[in-house]
Amino acid sequence: MLKTPFEKGDVPFADYPRPQLMRDSYLCLNGKWTMNIRRDKRAVETCTVTVPFPPESAASGCDKPIRPTDTLEYMRTFSLPTGFVKDRVILHIGAVDQEASVFVNGMTVGPRGGGYLPLSWDITDALCEGENELRVVVTDPLDPDIPYGKQRKKRGGMWYTPISGIWQTVWLESVPKRYIRSLRIIPTLDSVTVKVFGGTAEKCLTLDGREYRFEGDSITLTIDDPVHWSPENPHLYDFTLRSGEDTVTSYFALRTLSVGEVNGTPRLLLNGKPYFFNGLLDQGYFADGIYLPSSEEGYRFDVRLTKELGFDTLRKHIKIEPEVFYYECDKQGVIVFQDMVNNGRYSFLLDTALPTIGLRQRLPRRRSKRQRAVFEGYARATVAHLYNHPCVCCYTIFNEGWGQFDADGMYRKLKALDPTRIWDTTSGWFFGKESDVQSEHVYFRPVKLKAGKRPLVLSEFGGYSCAIEGHMFNPQKVYGYRLFDTPQALTQGLLSLYRDEILPAVRNGLCAAILTQLSDVEDEVNGFVTYDRQVVKVDTAAMRAVNEELTAAFEECI
Repeated sequence: MLKTPFEKGDVPFADYPRPQLMRDSYLCLNGKWTMNIRRDKRAVETCTVTVPFPPESAASGCDKPIRPTDTLEYMRTFSLPTGFVKDRVILHIGAVDQEASVFVNGMTVGPRGGGYLPLSWDITDALCEGENELRVVVTDPLDPDIPYGKQRKKRGGMWYTPISGIWQTVWLESVPKRYIRSLRIIPTLDSVTVKVFGGTAEKCLTLDGREYRFEGDSITLTIDDPVHWSPENPHLYDFTLRSGEDTVTSYFALRTLSVGEVNGTPRLLLNGKPYFFNGLLDQGYFADGIYLPSSEEGYRFDVRLTKELGFDTLRKHIKIEPEVFYYECDKQGVIVFQDMVNNGRYSFLLDTALPTIGLRQRLPRRRSKRQRAVFEGYARATVAHLYNHPCVCCYTIFNEGWGQFDADGMYRKLKALDPTRIWDTTSGWFFGKESDVQSEHVYFRPVKLKAGKRPLVLSEFGGYSCAIEGHMFNPQKVYGYRLFDTPQALTQGLLSLYRDEILPAVRNGLCAAILTQLSDVEDEVNGFVTYDRQVVKVDTAAMRAVNEELTAAFEECI
């Protein structure tokens, strides 16, 4: 069994799970739970599962396939520490795949669903003195109308083991009756606006030892001697916000994204200056936890490795991570190009194969009213969820035609919702009229690109593979686009790819390049590091050197 080297402590993912809105009240409910797997309304099996790992994963201790018709019933008890309750108690679950109903001491708290975004319930009225019983009932029919990403019942190739149930931290916090529900942080290069939702009318924000008292729901501060956030200097400003009896801590960064023309070429601008976004595709899968590493350290490792290799960007591919991932990118200085999570039926022939060989006239595909509504609602919720993270600089709406509908209309709606980011409407092909960038995928042919009317982004390329014996998920069948026998040959192949194809593209106006990919994922062995994160396959110094050549070539162009 493959295993990542990140295990720590008896309670996994015990760190505070919401770093941009932290309180002093926090009770983590991760760890050992009892789970009934019900099939045809009968209890088929009872097992102990380690939350927050999905039951299909080895890290969960369950390691069992779950059928789309199964019902998972999670159960545990908890007692609130003395002095924990301020007035109200909120139950949070970071993510559940796909639908959850919650019961506290037998009282229905409410159903919720979605798969990738956080859920919360006020459970105060259901609590009792002493020991409380928490029951979470989950179903995962793998409904294609609900965003499901790269999960598939019959995994293989570029499709991966499906997960079910609770897969992010379960936790409690206590809040006063009038509490700060959320923040929206809007930076410029020399100021920041903090919008506050909830709380009392009178508020006080503390920054760098100075108190700023205000009434209402927002405050704008001008920052003296501003330090701009970038991968080279990921400076964060910590602050505290007090409203009545409620106090939270958070942070912000000063940075802007825009599009502009430089020397006659359309460019992506970071903090008002042309920037080359040099990155890796990152799917966020791990050998032991599938959707999670065995601890938060797995995310820190991936972000740190990205920097060590000389890259500055990760394209988070068709998955939304726990907030610790984005926090590490904020702190360590890695830009995130965030994909929306696809829904809808996928056709390899129509959505990938034919466009790959150049047939990019999109054939009519019916998208149901429900599918459209669910996708748009989920996209809007994703923007709200990730809005305050400075690392998130670009969103991808549709990837390779999968689930695509009314691309121009979706661009207009989402760009209006968050005009502070770059929006890639259609990554790969089937371009519409409206997008901030021209986004290309190039596999199986040389990269020969030249800037047009929009900033040119190579949002996928490469896929170079090398299987490492003893570190493969499926030794009988590996998947990749060009196979190398040794890590040394892989490194040389990548160096040639960058020097022979990407460097000329940079000189022709390329603004961003995203190589497939950071890590192996199940059958795919096209990562810089193995699926178990035990072996880095490439020469890190050589990759860092070629990335420095890219940066130098870009700076010459601008």
